[in-house]
This record gives sequence, C-alpha cells and structure tokens, in this order.
Amino acid sequence: MADVLRFRDDDPVDHPAVTVDSYIQQANSAAVRVEPGDDARALIPYLDGLRLIEVNFPAFTDGRGYSAARVLREAGYQGELRAVGDVLVDQLFALRRCGFDAFEPDRPLDPADAQAALARWDHVYQPAADDRAPIWALRHPVTHG
Repeated sequence: MADVLRFRDDDPVDHPAVTVDSYIQQANSAAVRVEPGDDARALIPYLDGLRLIEVNFPAFTDGRGYSAARVLREAGYQGELRAVGDVLVDQLFALRRCGFDAFEPDRPLDPADAQAALARWDHVYQPAADDRAPIWALRHPVTHG
C-alpha cells in the first residue's frame, strides 16, 4: 500500500481484489478488479457490498477505465475507486474528474507533481463525477425567484 495515492479518510482494503467474473460467481469479497475487457455495469447490483474497485490501465493509451469509473460513480458507488497500472501524473486530473479517488501506478509518482497536476486548473467546462461546477454555471447561476 506504500505506493498508493489515496484521497479518502476510510481504512484501505487490506486484501487483494478478485476478478469481476469471480466476484459475480461468489460475491464474498470486498474488492474487485475491472480489466479493460470487463463491463463495469455487471457490478451495479453488487455496489453496496464493495469497498474497493480497482480499474486496471494496462497502458496509458487505454481509456476504457475512464468510462468504467463514470459508470460506477453514476450508479452510486461510494467506495474506493482505484486506478492501477500505467497511470501517469498527466492523467490524474481527468481520472479524478471521472471519479477515481485512489491511484496505484506501476511507477511511483512524485507527491508534489501529483498535487500540482490535480490543482492545475481552477475551472472545468463540463459536469463530471467530481461534482465541480462547470465554468458556465458559475458565470450564469440559476436563480429561483
């Protein structure tokens, strides 16, 4: 766990994640790992029983994990969502916007570089899983009167 960058206050899961297929067959683990070919929607009926979902990025060019994160967060998953694998510091901002709150990269990230990447932009242009208000909503707030 030493190389995991977490943005959560709860205790980390201390046992390995099982595959999606294994989890669905037995549903007796608190952690599951989503691989690029897996359909994250298969986990939706089980989200309340999961404390950790790892999403594997075997290559930084494989963006399927971003979609898996959005699907899981939009379905109401509140547990730890961890990006694992070929995760680069330049991806952290977008990964956080999709709902990831933990990172376990193949190569350790410099904590100062990670914080700088996450704080790089003050404003965003579209809504996402992180609930930041898009800049257009800040410019034209909805008023009720």
